[in-house]
Amino acid sequence: MSDKQNSDNAVDYKATLNLPGTDFAMKANLAVREIKWLEQWYADNIYQQIRASRIGKKKYILHDGPPYANGTLHLGHVVNKVLKDIIVKSKTLDGYDAPYVPGWDCHGLPIELKVEEKVGKVGVNLDASAFRKACREYAYTQIDIQKKDFIRMGVLGDWDNPYLTMNYKQEADIVRSLGEIQKAGHVQPGLKPVNWCLDCGSSLAEAEVEYQDKTSDAIDVGFAIVNLADLSQRIDANISHPTDIVIWTTTPWTLPANQAVSVHPEIDYQVVQVQTDTGLRNLLLAKDLVASACERYQLENPVVLADFKGQALEHLQLQHPLIATRQVPVILGEHVTADSGTGAVHTAPGHGVDDYKVGLQYQLLVDNPVGGNGVYLETSPIFAGEHIYKANPKIIAALTDSQKLWAHAKIRHSYPHCWRHKTPIIFRATPQWFISMDAQGLRQKALDAIENDIQFVPDWGKNRIQAMIEGRPDWCISRQRTWGVPIPFFVHKDTNALHPRTNELLEQVAQLIEQEGIDAWYNRSAEDFLGEEAAQYNCVRDTLDVWFDSGTTHYAVLQQRPELAAPADLYLEGSDQHRGWFQSSLLTSIAINGKAPYKSLLTHGFTVDEKGHKLSKSLGNFIPLEDIIKQLGADGLRLYVASSDYRYEIAASKEIFNRVSDSYRRIRNTLRFLLANLNGFQPSRDVLPVNELVALDQYILQRTAEVQKTIQQAYTDMNFHVACSAITNFCINDLGGFYLDIIKDRQYTSKADSQARRSAQTALYHIVQAFVRWISPILSFTAQEAWPLIPEQQQAYVFTSYWYELPTISQSNAISEQDWQTLIAIKSAVNKQIEVARAAKLIGGNLSAKLELWVKPELKQVLNQLDDELRFVLITSEAIVHDDAEQGEVTEIDGLRVKVSAAAGEKCVRCWHVLPDVNTHAEHPGLCQRCIVNVTGSGEVRKYA
Repeated sequence: MSDKQNSDNAVDYKATLNLPGTDFAMKANLAVREIKWLEQWYADNIYQQIRASRIGKKKYILHDGPPYANGTLHLGHVVNKVLKDIIVKSKTLDGYDAPYVPGWDCHGLPIELKVEEKVGKVGVNLDASAFRKACREYAYTQIDIQKKDFIRMGVLGDWDNPYLTMNYKQEADIVRSLGEIQKAGHVQPGLKPVNWCLDCGSSLAEAEVEYQDKTSDAIDVGFAIVNLADLSQRIDANISHPTDIVIWTTTPWTLPANQAVSVHPEIDYQVVQVQTDTGLRNLLLAKDLVASACERYQLENPVVLADFKGQALEHLQLQHPLIATRQVPVILGEHVTADSGTGAVHTAPGHGVDDYKVGLQYQLLVDNPVGGNGVYLETSPIFAGEHIYKANPKIIAALTDSQKLWAHAKIRHSYPHCWRHKTPIIFRATPQWFISMDAQGLRQKALDAIENDIQFVPDWGKNRIQAMIEGRPDWCISRQRTWGVPIPFFVHKDTNALHPRTNELLEQVAQLIEQEGIDAWYNRSAEDFLGEEAAQYNCVRDTLDVWFDSGTTHYAVLQQRPELAAPADLYLEGSDQHRGWFQSSLLTSIAINGKAPYKSLLTHGFTVDEKGHKLSKSLGNFIPLEDIIKQLGADGLRLYVASSDYRYEIAASKEIFNRVSDSYRRIRNTLRFLLANLNGFQPSRDVLPVNELVALDQYILQRTAEVQKTIQQAYTDMNFHVACSAITNFCINDLGGFYLDIIKDRQYTSKADSQARRSAQTALYHIVQAFVRWISPILSFTAQEAWPLIPEQQQAYVFTSYWYELPTISQSNAISEQDWQTLIAIKSAVNKQIEVARAAKLIGGNLSAKLELWVKPELKQVLNQLDDELRFVLITSEAIVHDDAEQGEVTEIDGLRVKVSAAAGEKCVRCWHVLPDVNTHAEHPGLCQRCIVNVTGSGEVRKYA
């Protein structure tokens, strides 16, 4: 029958097809629609609904490391918060009660600097109390800005009740935590060298220091040996000419504070004689460095006068090269090396940690002649009132004039800088408060916890924090700032001892702060707390290091909020926090509780461009968040985060975002197909038992269960890129590349309520139930968009659900997974031959083809399990299996030959299969027998295992 005759037929058989509806609800403009969904979610109190759904369940606590309440968000913030949200949502699917309480770090210098720009400096335009009020108000504005952006990313949490380090209650609890640490004996006063920023006018924490290249004056300076007879006796040599021990330093300005020269007791040293412009002179240098030093000094043919160990020089007296009235000793130090320089180290305990430590052993004076502004104090023996950097050339000139400068060069080297001002810091001894790393064994306890009690993701995080704890100095917790939690100590004016009732007084202060905020301390005098005793005590007006604020949230947040618990199951931050929040939290928790504040640490890398460069506006590679969200929507950006391997640096570029967009469309379109083909399906009425499902449908459910295991394990292991890969591959290979293409025939041409169609819909229903849950931690908006479209959905939100329990397929009746993989391989080989036939114009589409397969017995056994279902799986009109023979085209599968030819018969106008039985029923012209059954009968029944 011709196409003309078909078109003239009164019956429109195409109208009987079960095509998906065109009004399906999952539409485009995701970025715009996400905002409206958020409004609905929060109108419904979605976070409270989630909490209510998990009442009584085992808790899982991911403690939020507080971002700083200053500045707009960047991609790094998004990576951090999205990773946390994925974990919390996946743990909720696991059945845990997983509350998420976000927080902010609110005190400290960056906010002070911003407020100074707006209202001026303390004591100039306003008093300290008004300045603190302005800081508090500014922090609130920044928190509101950041909070909106975090919510926009689909991060669910208790946004109405975040923790803020500037909340009165939390400020009070920070003081209480200080009291607990002091009571345990870890807090000590001291005049010790600390990292000092001249621009900040304050000490810096280790985490506030970063290393950048700096050009410095490198000088070799001679310290003359006072008593040559003493030297001669010590090294068993006759030394008669002037002799200098030479040091090498890149900080000439520290020489006025010099108190000694350090040598290593076991290093070999030499006295060598050299000819200079002023005659014969001797140099004392490490043996291994004599040649390089003399080359640097442009001296030839040094003559060795003596060899000896450094220990022979202990207490030998030297003349200070700049201060005529000062002599300094030679001391022994294990920190000295012979790798470079001279093997002798200029030692100023007021300007270096190693110098300070070795100075304690020899009871050296901790002299700091430099003020907080970088100017030599009036008490300095030289250069009083001069800025240290301006004094550098004068020092070099004075050394030259006294013939004590052996070499001078400009060098480029790595040097510590302030992370805020990007300017070089100095090391400067000032009266500060410290948490001692060793007085009560804090260092060792921390190392023990790292070794035995904490799980690290990735593993390298352990070595990183371990090395930092092993090498860190005592923690300087005091700052000379206005906007910060106070250190409310009372110190005796004569003895510098803490008041004997310190812990009682700290609690008294904390109670006032809880009512009035930190001004409760700053606006009161010692008399308000001590009465008549006040005449004997000074109030400490320093503030706490902000790392102490955030580091004690295990005490001030986890132990105070009833929905939380300590220790936390997980802390998650960027890799810089091994020297920041991870470390400050660990040390304070062990000092207070004797244990780590977290069971696990997860570390993620930083965001960089495709070349590995840090994203920044100055480099021109910065990508504004609003541009990314406009392109991808929040879900696309979440997919970018989840699909990246966060253990390393995370590359970002337009090309990468385009690939993410393609992946997202693949997942979304798959979900649309699944839901669209469930139109009219009522699970309570239409779900078939698994033993009545078509073999193909049984297989896809088996496969779905396997994929779900992989995805659940990936979430458990926090390998989110593995989960993304499993989801995407399932969409591309298992569904899009195989199953969905095959079932279109059944879905569209079978009778609506037939076993054949209901079998496929049953499988699709189970798949979509699982699939929406799989993506919900990552593609939260898309998952929730789809959730109410699942037939007979009872719950309002996917976020209150558990993992879906897929039906179990009886292996005794089903085709095995191995056989299905063989069938899929055969289908792939067959498709290649079909493409060859189409190119040769032997056939049109797949359904115009007849397939003949010559196979070995083991393959035939596999193929025969499908019986007539084989042609549907191969998507052809006819498929015939023959015993192995030398016929057909050889394929890549051993034991499989294929012949493709045109199918015999006519094309059915409804299902498009080419079959001999088309037009054999007079009442239904143009139809095949199967379509007649589906149109007029009870519907086809397909083979099931």
